[in-house]
Amino acid sequence: MFFDRLFKKGKKEKEMTSMFCFQCEQTAQGKGCTVQGVCGKKAETANLQDELTSTLIELANSNEPTEEVTKTIIEGLFTTITNVNFDDASLNVFTKKVSDMIKRPNDFDIKTVWDCNEDIRSLKSLILFGIKGIAAYAEHAWVLGYKDEAVNNFFYEALKAVSKDLSIDELLGLVLKTGEINLKCMELLDKANTETYGTPAPTQVTTNIEKGPFIIVTGHDLKDLHTLLEQTKDKGVNIYTHGEMLPCQAYPELKKYSHLKGNFGTAWQNQQKEFDNVPAAILFTTNCIMPVKDSYKDRVFTTSVVEYPDTVHIDDNKDFSAVIAKALELGGYSEDKKMTGINGGEILTTGFGHGTVLSIADKVVGAVKEGKIKHFFLVGGCDGAKPGRNYYTDFVKQTPKDTIILTLACGKFRFNDLDLGDIDGIPRILDMGQCNDAYSAIKVAVALSEAFGCSVNELPLSMVLSWYEQKAVCILLTLLYLGIENIRLGPSLPAFVSPTVLNVLVDKFKIKPITTPEEDLKAILG
Repeated sequence: MFFDRLFKKGKKEKEMTSMFCFQCEQTAQGKGCTVQGVCGKKAETANLQDELTSTLIELANSNEPTEEVTKTIIEGLFTTITNVNFDDASLNVFTKKVSDMIKRPNDFDIKTVWDCNEDIRSLKSLILFGIKGIAAYAEHAWVLGYKDEAVNNFFYEALKAVSKDLSIDELLGLVLKTGEINLKCMELLDKANTETYGTPAPTQVTTNIEKGPFIIVTGHDLKDLHTLLEQTKDKGVNIYTHGEMLPCQAYPELKKYSHLKGNFGTAWQNQQKEFDNVPAAILFTTNCIMPVKDSYKDRVFTTSVVEYPDTVHIDDNKDFSAVIAKALELGGYSEDKKMTGINGGEILTTGFGHGTVLSIADKVVGAVKEGKIKHFFLVGGCDGAKPGRNYYTDFVKQTPKDTIILTLACGKFRFNDLDLGDIDGIPRILDMGQCNDAYSAIKVAVALSEAFGCSVNELPLSMVLSWYEQKAVCILLTLLYLGIENIRLGPSLPAFVSPTVLNVLVDKFKIKPITTPEEDLKAILG
């Protein structure tokens, strides 16, 4: 077969190490963390997560699909995403739970994947890391009562594939199927969020903090935020979103709460600095959690799959009274506090999901036909701490005034406080939401292609994406499944993509690494 012929036999590269992890963008030396995770994860914790992954694969191979097994697989995969769970005790408990469910033990060890032929390892990693991202989106939909049989069944198929001796062609087909299933899952989550909390509408959000007690809510989970808003009504406690919770401010059923005041801080990688000695309770609903500093550990609470040693975990009963009590005890700031985004702005605008953008599609199409909008850029994805991510700020600043920037995920904090003006009343920066809201960008791109009678690849649209963890991986696979070409990806390419696999992606999809804003803009616009 074509791909079997194309791929060369790889080498076993790894020596004996205390751990091995290369699933995030910041992995050590661009090759893999072998002593301690760059994310702060200890070797023991990383190995426990490998053990959990191995046990989940055994479960998928052993048991028939049931709601209980499926939910366990989804939660387990989500738990092993970067910056979700740093708590060894909870990992041991979860792994035992999974092990006890296995009907026919088959003794699989994920380390056999890390040790195999580099191209096979690369493709299996794309599948495994992709379904970890899908699991996050599936979990968010599940808690709102939304499920999809095709999505759920694919977890079994993919986990089985990771343990099997499959050909290059078979694995490549499953890589693209991972992207297909993620599209289904993002559509499901979009439906869950909008049917539960309404269609997001453009909303201006302040970065300033009012005096008095407050709670910072970070992560991604809309239902947890809603539950907290309900429990804090008339308690004299204000609520502020953080990071990927910012887009929650645009949902009608959430923004109606008057004590949902604004957004605290910026993206997840800045939390150690921004949370330092802050006089507020901090609730982590899902990823991304950084290693917690002693200066604020006593005010950190976790829930759902996220856990951290020596912090209070709120169980599935979602009784947030301890969080509220801590906020009241700390008292907040004694005076209103001015805070800004990374570039000094005090207002963030969000809520430009597909429902809003498509409602003005005629206006957008008209502006393109009249030459007022010359190009669209999708600039977004996961942010991170590694140097080089200022590229995305500089890129957006240098885009011509007759272009529109679509953005989503936490990468937008690099530039979402900039005032770039508008084109005929259409803001030049359109925040489409969380990382899972990549579905909105896809819907808008497809609608524009239909309006202009061309393919998405023929649109004046360029994707300049940043990645950090596994949710970004599954979104990338979705774009590849859709045949999207000429994606610029950075700040570095995934360590788990072997040179041969990368060559295939470059040849077939024309994926490019970012260079400099100046060079990339010149290449795109001519």
